[in-house]
Parts: sequence; C-alpha cells; structure tokens
Amino acid sequence: MKDTFYQYIQTLQDAITSKLEEVDGKARFKEDLWERPEGGGGRTRVIENGNVFEKGGVNISGVHGKLPESMQAYFGVTDANFFACGLSLVLHPKNPMVPTVHANWRYFEMYNQDGEIVDQWFGGGQDLTPYYLFEEDAIHFHQTCKTACDNHNPEFYETYKKRCDEYFYNTHRNESRGVGGLFFDYCKTTDQMSMENWYNFVTEVGNSFLEAYVPIVEKRKNLPYSKAQRDWQEIRRGRYVEFNLVHDKGTLFGLKTNGRIESILMSLPPHVQWVYDHNPEPGSEEETLLNVLKNPKNWV
Repeated sequence: MKDTFYQYIQTLQDAITSKLEEVDGKARFKEDLWERPEGGGGRTRVIENGNVFEKGGVNISGVHGKLPESMQAYFGVTDANFFACGLSLVLHPKNPMVPTVHANWRYFEMYNQDGEIVDQWFGGGQDLTPYYLFEEDAIHFHQTCKTACDNHNPEFYETYKKRCDEYFYNTHRNESRGVGGLFFDYCKTTDQMSMENWYNFVTEVGNSFLEAYVPIVEKRKNLPYSKAQRDWQEIRRGRYVEFNLVHDKGTLFGLKTNGRIESILMSLPPHVQWVYDHNPEPGSEEETLLNVLKNPKNWV
C-alpha cells in the first residue's frame, strides 16, 4: 500500500503543478529534492511571484524510521517505527478576490520491532479560505467535495465536512479559518471499509482537487481590488498563520519528527499584517465574511 500510494502522490503532484503553472501563465514551480537524515525524503515544489500565485507549494514526502519519543507518547506506543507519506499543498493568490486553498492526502504505517505493521491509516482533506465571500464559489467547492464522497458512502460528506469545520477553527479567536471542505483522519480497516476501499476514496478526493479549485481561480483572478482590500487579505492571512503555528497537527508532527523546516513552513504567506484590535466596518463585505466564519454554514 505504501508503494502504491507514494506512486499516486508523485503522479498527482505532477498533474497539479502543471495545471497551476498553466493558470498562472508566468511563474514556474521550483523543485527542491531533499533527504531526511533519519530516513526518507521528499520533493518540494514552490511557486512565487506569479501573475496569480504570490506564493504556493505542492510538496510530497515519504519519511521513515524510529518514531520519536514525543510521538510515541502521543500514540500510546513504545519502541515503534513508522512510515509516513503524503502530498501537502497551500496556495496564496495575489488577488484578494481569489481564495487561499489548502489540501493534504497522507498515509501512515506503524511497525513493531519485527517490522510487522501494527497500525495503518489514511488521512487528508481540502479546504478553502476566502478573503471576500462569493457564495457560489463556496457552493462549487463543497459540491465537488460532496460528489467525490458520495461515490463511496452517502454519509462521508456530512461527517467530514463537520470535522473540517471543527478542525480548522481558531479557538482563541472563536472563528473558522475559512469556509471549510473535508477533513478525515485515522481512516482504518473496518467491516465496511478495507484499506483498498480507503485508498480508492482518498485518491478520488485528491483527483477532485483541481476541479474544485481551478474554476474559482479562473473566475476571480482578474477582478479589480483596492489597497484596502489587499490590507484586509493580509490581516486575514495573519489568522491563517496563527492556526498553522498554534493548532495544526501536521505542523506539530513535522517539527517533532525532525522534518524539513522549509517544507513544513512553506504554508506561511509572504505578506501578512497583524493590526491591533482590528474590526471591519459594520455592514461591509469584510464583516459579511467574518459573520460566516463565526457561524459555519451548510453550503450544499
């Protein structure tokens, strides 16, 4: 399974970066191959200063070795080894009318000292973070997610949409990071789902990403915007940074397993503002967005 999934994410990375370069029309992804001293490595691809994408990364990695003590305590195991691979992407567009997007699809195995698999699971998801709310964009993104889910289980979309709303939430701000999408983790073998079934589900969600995001970018990338709207985008980006550094489990795992810092922190936007006690004008488009972030909606 680990070889099959790693091959899949390599192919998916190629498909996504190729399409995003076409959408941008100017910038190209810079590739950075790296190795992890304890075992494994990855292929980082970063795009910067494009016509559309101010900064973005589409990274794959496959790492293995002894599970660090801090993570052994987290999983409640002793003396375990692990393998983890996945594709993780974040795209920060220049135009504040175009939403930031994040996605991740991953696979994990844990072994005993005899090298036998003692646990394995899939995880992942994709979520949208707009700076100005176009409801039709949120509906399109969620409908694409729902269609991918419905092909495997009619309960998946509602379950994983709810988990996304709960996970991508800045509890210290009492607001969502964005308008959500899907979030699933610890997808293990059950009476209803084999690991092959989970593989088919996760790869269908992965394959739906470009369909979910690219039409939104194409529709919004040439809209005019003001400096005030750009300032709002940078203030909201600050909330994005807060979530990734305070709450995100993937960032925590990377830092605690001696992950590659440049790849882990690739998700941080290049231009951000933290304005003291900033509140949008009553009745403004900015306040409209904030109201939705404080009260997550059902989009489909």
